[in-house]
Amino acid sequence: MSNVKHWIWLTLRRGLAGQNAVRVLEHFGSPELVHAADEEAYRMVGGLSDVAVCSLMNKSLDQADVVLGDCERYGIQLLTLQDSNYPERLKAIAQPPMVLYWKGKQIAFDNEVAIGMVGARQATPYGVQAAAKLSAELTRRGALVVTGMAQGIDASAVQGALKMGGPVVSVLAGGIDRVYPYYHKDLYEDVAAVGTLVSEYPPGTEHAGSHFPIRNRIISGLSVGVIAVESARASGTLLTVNHAIDQDREVFAVPGPIDAPQSEGTNRLIREGCAKLIMEADDVLCEYVDRFPGKLRLGRSASLPPETEEQRLEGAAIVPDQAGTRKAKERPQREREDDVVYLRWVDCKNKLTDDQRSVLLALDGSAVRADDLVERTQIPARRVLSALTVLQIQGYVAEESGKRFRAAVKLKME
Repeated sequence: MSNVKHWIWLTLRRGLAGQNAVRVLEHFGSPELVHAADEEAYRMVGGLSDVAVCSLMNKSLDQADVVLGDCERYGIQLLTLQDSNYPERLKAIAQPPMVLYWKGKQIAFDNEVAIGMVGARQATPYGVQAAAKLSAELTRRGALVVTGMAQGIDASAVQGALKMGGPVVSVLAGGIDRVYPYYHKDLYEDVAAVGTLVSEYPPGTEHAGSHFPIRNRIISGLSVGVIAVESARASGTLLTVNHAIDQDREVFAVPGPIDAPQSEGTNRLIREGCAKLIMEADDVLCEYVDRFPGKLRLGRSASLPPETEEQRLEGAAIVPDQAGTRKAKERPQREREDDVVYLRWVDCKNKLTDDQRSVLLALDGSAVRADDLVERTQIPARRVLSALTVLQIQGYVAEESGKRFRAAVKLKME
């Protein structure tokens, strides 16, 4: 088994992007053997540039040590291509990432009905609402949404999954410690709390435009199917769809108005038979019921009442305005009496899950740690953290110093 430092060293070599890195690794057999080779051996690989050979001749592991130090500092974990828990479905693609950096929950992707969701950054209100609704439905029915962290469709998909209290995966085009866009800092933290942030780029790497098309192969590679929500005629969304087709993944598309520029790409996918037209989550998940028995909950019995689903999704759809800032739908108004914000318990029954209600009840006015809530509610820690994240998003709970939580509202029980 190769030392993780040698894996990091290999990924940091200049001129070894894409297929060149795969070819070098296949030629020598392991990162350690690549590290030990000389210039003559590198020249025998063929196709390597002088820049790549020169970079390979730099045997220093100092950069790898820095990366490992940053990972420890930021709570980032690593997976290498040789690790037993590296996703098999990702390992099978043409250019699998040699190292995956991740933060949050470790997810067994090969056991999950992971559905990639991609779309325009400059999304229309229609696209934003469709992404949030589909993501919420998929999460509620047992699927795992895999998306990015850009504004528009990505952010809406993340919010939709979080509103249902379920995990979500965001694949990034830079280091996990680099928040992009900057106003998604809270969203980063929410995903890390209940889901997973994933990147093939080490900490400290900025989100460059050239990284996004490369990143897209990971979204489709981790997934069993990919949904395109909105897309112009030529866009990064269609690049992800191309990756999905090359990787033998199912492709789905949300139809849009025939004269809408942001729906031209998705409408063409449907017209040309490259994607299945979908209108709801069951249109996607029906393709995977037999493959993942007992994993999914389909049909009307799995649906929330329309009014409850609408309440859950309020605030989930983030629409960037022309200045690039975020606009969120108004949350339900809460009653105020003597400057105290009250929440009627009868409303909680429709708006919150059982776990969220139990956690809110357990916050008796004092600031407490998550461990205390686990003891009070007898709910597993993972579910308590998930409930706390959603309650914070909805403004019902606030986090104080020392990782303590307090209720931001008072319950009105009558």
